[in-house]
Order: sequence, then C-alpha cells, then structure tokens
Amino acid sequence: MIRILAVLAALFFVAPAIAQPLPANLDKANAIVIDTTKGRIVIKLRTDLAPQHAERIKLLAREGYYNNVPFHRVIEGFMAQTGDGKNFNGTGGSKHPNLAAEFSSVPFKRGIVGMARTSDPNSANSQFFIMFAEGASLNNKYTVIGEVVSGMDVVDKIKRGEPVADPDKMVKVQVASDVK
Repeated sequence: MIRILAVLAALFFVAPAIAQPLPANLDKANAIVIDTTKGRIVIKLRTDLAPQHAERIKLLAREGYYNNVPFHRVIEGFMAQTGDGKNFNGTGGSKHPNLAAEFSSVPFKRGIVGMARTSDPNSANSQFFIMFAEGASLNNKYTVIGEVVSGMDVVDKIKRGEPVADPDKMVKVQVASDVK
C-alpha cells in the first residue's frame, strides 16, 4: 500500500512537468529531459566538447539507469550532484567502463553540467553535477558535458545537504528525442 501511494505521489509531482513543451530549436537527439520531484530540467549535451561523455549519458538514460536516482550531494552556492543509480549515495557507477577525460576551456558557471569523478581524471562513469554558481576551481579539471537550457528554477529548488536527508530525485530521465 505504501509503495502504491509513493508511486501515485511521484506521478502527481511529475505530471505537470511532463506537460511542459521542450525549448524551441533544441537538438532533441543531443539533449536530456530530467523529470524530478521538483519539476523538469532540460540539458543540452555538448557533443562538440565531450562526445564520449554525452553518449554515455544518453545510453544510461535509455537504459533507465537514472530513473528514481537521488540528488545525493547538493551544496548551496556550488552544485547539485546525482547519477549514482547503483548505490544511490555517490559511491557507485554503472556497469560500463570509466571514461577518459574530455576537458575543455568552457568555464564552470551557473547552469553548466559536468561529470563527477574520483581523483583520477579518467574515472568519470555515470555521476554528474549541475552548477548553481561559478566554480572556477573546476575549470580544465572536470569534463563539461552540457548546459541547462530550461529548468534552472527547478535546480534551485533541489533540497540541500551532504548527504541530503530525504533527497529529491530524478524520477525519469530521457533523451529528448524519446519523449512522447
């Protein structure tokens, strides 16, 4: 009974997000749509900067790996991190091999999406973060994979914490071209 109520509650929160149109001129083949417990976020993937990382994000979205995954680390004035569909706490990655770094000169600023990794630059796998503000200390040290083109107001509403108590979640993540 509790699971049924949880599913109904999730649908209640996601339903308004699903009705939202996607931004005009969006390359739907290279964008992801994240329906969260707070609303919808649309990210334009930067295949020109990080083609392997962008393909990984799309692969994991299509596999359903990101569905119901929490924002496990959310630091005020810095970033919101998610993408651990294995352990849900920031310690896991997907079944796919780690990716080699694809660093660029694009600066980490509000709305930029980057790949999380360990101290090894070539250890990005599934986790990513969305910047709340400028993070110059990350420039040329983390892979930029995209930018939020719609829904930064939603990102701003994500519950903070490290770790986050009762975290907000990515309820459903899809490649924009797959959204029905």
